Amino acid sequence: MKKCVYLLLVLMLHTACEDVIEVDLSDQETRLVVDGLIRVDIDEFFIPVEVKLSLSSNFFDENIPTSAESVIIRYEEIENNVVIFMGSSTLAETAPGSGIYVPDPNFSSDQRIPTSVLDRNLIFSLFVRHQNRLYLARTPYASAVPINSLRQDDGSLFNGDETEIVVNFTDDPEQNNYYLFDFDFGEYLVTEDEFFQGQVFEFSFFYDQRFDPETTIDISILGADQTFYNYMDLLIEQSGDFQGPFQTPVTTVRGNIFDITDLDNINVFDNVDQPDVFPLGYFAIVQEYKSSITIN
Repeated sequence: MKKCVYLLLVLMLHTACEDVIEVDLSDQETRLVVDGLIRVDIDEFFIPVEVKLSLSSNFFDENIPTSAESVIIRYEEIENNVVIFMGSSTLAETAPGSGIYVPDPNFSSDQRIPTSVLDRNLIFSLFVRHQNRLYLARTPYASAVPINSLRQDDGSLFNGDETEIVVNFTDDPEQNNYYLFDFDFGEYLVTEDEFFQGQVFEFSFFYDQRFDPETTIDISILGADQTFYNYMDLLIEQSGDFQGPFQTPVTTVRGNIFDITDLDNINVFDNVDQPDVFPLGYFAIVQEYKSSITIN
């Protein structure tokens, strides 16, 4: 719908006048942007760790890749305030200046994280040292459930030019779940199981376009905790359908990554008394189930 409104406004402006309109956009402060959404296939041996770092830009410009002094992921399980299991992974840049970090293949030991550790109740911590500042994010692992089925239907919302896909899945009855759906083409949706816990749930998602026959659409369901759910819900609302979830939004949306350079208590890392000191982006490790549908 947002796309339809946007295109209508563009068409009206184009046909109503031919004067050039200059929009004065104030420069935004450059911030570190961390794209740390790690999607896990539990059937693989290792977690596909990849963290992308960039510097924010003005609204109409692309973010600029940036290199860090160090990027490390640590994970630990704690019982009764005692660490009973821990590990770490040192990341290295895939190519100088790319801003893409993966487990260091040249380290003295294997830095890949096995998926078997996800059986434990772990908290993952991401440490990034960038331009002499230290950043920290913490996240639990969030599980998901498989998609039971996808089907194309002929419903419509407005003018009949939409494509309806019906998604069916069964919620996990053992816990309160939050889900993020990736509908391909930069389309995202979040939902929680408050009203369908432990039940089979089915809903329709509408693309505001008709696809050519034999077009394949990849759809994923990802796990989320409540914090990630809230972040993505706000980010989807702010960014609309015009950019990916880790680009610079129109309104600054804060994630779970904090600047801890000047904090002296590692247990209080959420920028207490430093409301204007923060990077952008998010760090999450989530289970993903994928499914595909071919348009008729």
